[in-house]
Amino acid sequence: MNPKGTQCAAEVYTVHIPPIGLAGTLCIPPGAAALAIFAHGSGSSRLSPRNMAVAEGLNEQGIATFLFDLLTAEEEADRANVFDVGLLAERVIDAVDWTGKAPLTRNLLLGLFGASTGAAAALVAAARLGDQVRAIVSRGGRPDLAGDVLDQIRTPTLLIVGGADDVAIELNEQAFARLRGPKALEIVPGASHLFPEPGALEAVIDHAARWFQLYLNPNHLI
Repeated sequence: MNPKGTQCAAEVYTVHIPPIGLAGTLCIPPGAAALAIFAHGSGSSRLSPRNMAVAEGLNEQGIATFLFDLLTAEEEADRANVFDVGLLAERVIDAVDWTGKAPLTRNLLLGLFGASTGAAAALVAAARLGDQVRAIVSRGGRPDLAGDVLDQIRTPTLLIVGGADDVAIELNEQAFARLRGPKALEIVPGASHLFPEPGALEAVIDHAARWFQLYLNPNHLI
């Protein structure tokens, strides 16, 4: 793990996750008690500008973040892997295992932030990890791709959808009805699937930060 400088008054590290060495960027603000691990969507990577913007917004509110590549370059060449929710979930679990052992992160309360297909991967991973994951946030996600796992999810889950993204709204509403734990569905008015509209991504950051601050709180009972 190598420090790469500072951003938002936070220490930034480049890491590689075993067993296959997936690259990740860990950002830890001073005094952070919580960590959000990001699972990006199809065709994206740890360098997704939208997830990077959300991560920076969370850092500014004292939440550590970890963005990492879910696939190797060779695996990305096979488009089927991009939509293999089971494989992506395994990679999320690998990241959780690593952060649970690394000295800088092992004492941080853990949440998952998923976008697009990464939201389904986060849900599947959370179902397997149980109380180890204390909160989930989905941005423009496809939670429906988690399938029957939705009926097992008791982790507090926030689904954020753009108000102009009609297909995603319907899919998220169907998934929302099946979640068993604390849950909320936030629709950002006028936003499309990637939240490019002025103020849309800022709304995502606000919703996500509030959810994580509520459930990734040492005083919040689970």
